[in-house]
Amino acid sequence: MLYVVLGAAIGAPARFAIDQYIHRFSPKPYGIFLVNILGSFFLGLTFHSGENIYSLVAIGFTGAFTTWSTFMLDIFLAYELRRYKEAGFNMILSLGFGLLAAWCGLQLAQ
Repeated sequence: MLYVVLGAAIGAPARFAIDQYIHRFSPKPYGIFLVNILGSFFLGLTFHSGENIYSLVAIGFTGAFTTWSTFMLDIFLAYELRRYKEAGFNMILSLGFGLLAAWCGLQLAQ
């Protein structure tokens, strides 16, 4: 439990800092895109690791670092604003690059 809490305590502020930094350059949801892709990579990288590392990084850090709910809200808001291309690109690119990042992490870990 301590590893999960410690990882989450690092992951949530890291997500916030990255997202705020990216927002200085663009109002688009690039920060959330980036953290979700990085989180997918970290999850793949630590999938076969020991229990403590998995609890710290995979469950704690990436659980707090990544955000499904903000990803969904970004897509919904783009759709509501009739930015259909933006919503579609966000969804397709996030899922595609997320899967690729997880696969890369798994490959590097082997």
